Amino acid sequence: MPGTRSASTAKRDVVLVVVLVLVATGLITYFAAKPSGDSTATEQSQSRTEGTQAGPLDTLARRAEGDPMAVGRADAPVTMVMYSDYRCPFCAKFSRDTEPELLQRYVEPGVLRIEWRDLPIFGEESLVAARAGRAAAEQGKFWEFNRTLYAASPTNGHPDLTREALRGFAREAGVADLDRFTAALSQTRFDAAIKADIDEATALGVSSTPTFVINGKPVLGAQPLEAFTSAIDEAAAAKS
Repeated sequence: MPGTRSASTAKRDVVLVVVLVLVATGLITYFAAKPSGDSTATEQSQSRTEGTQAGPLDTLARRAEGDPMAVGRADAPVTMVMYSDYRCPFCAKFSRDTEPELLQRYVEPGVLRIEWRDLPIFGEESLVAARAGRAAAEQGKFWEFNRTLYAASPTNGHPDLTREALRGFAREAGVADLDRFTAALSQTRFDAAIKADIDEATALGVSSTPTFVINGKPVLGAQPLEAFTSAIDEAAAAKS
């Protein structure tokens, strides 16, 4: 019935607004709690934020040279930090439908840098998959593994990411030393780094995937391409 669909849509929109407000509040709280450093650094940060109208977490991006879990120039004017789970169907949708266009339109010309953050929220398999991503990154195949896994993910529900399945994705992605990769799935050597990503997300109030932060401004969920291009264009214009 049209009336039922309208009521359902209105309810969904209200929920989305509430979630956005909560996440934005978490972002602002996190920024306010960060150490200010010396006064010069603080003044420079305030000036940069005021001059570019950037969001409250404009400094969230790590911009580490050679980071295998990032793509794009370290000095790109726009950064997009993405909190994702390998078992998240909406993360897979973003990877398949939106990310390729952003790579071509913004990353390759040097406008955008994308940085991955692990946020394993769907159980033990999500944690093991996060280890798998880092094990692939260790061999220079992070994004190949990432996209191979997401390409095979179902459009609904959470995939079963067994160790055998993860090894298969690694093989398909071209990870050279599969025994080393497989051994890492049962080890805890990546867990501190994964926990650091989780702690960062928790401090921001991020509890769902995917969540994106584009030059400090949140974009929640696998939004249509236009939501990302609009946010990136606005951020790039503010930096010019």
